Amino acid sequence: MAKKEATVKVRLVSTGKNAKGELTGYTYYAGKNPKNVTEKLKARKYDPRAINPETGKLGCHCDFEEKKMPPSKKN
Repeated sequence: MAKKEATVKVRLVSTGKNAKGELTGYTYYAGKNPKNVTEKLKARKYDPRAINPETGKLGCHCDFEEKKMPPSKKN
């Protein structure tokens, strides 16, 4: 019998802003082991929708923060 895995899926939401100054809403999904990592994840990843504040061009690396997963659809 196989053991149940301890990893949980989490959603990382971008803090980057678009040309209008609004959050882009770009997301990544990752796995996290809640036994080892108790605090919320923060990562610096690429957001293709965010505006780079230095150059003004589209696409830059920005911070991503862990948010609640959306509810799953059950049929």
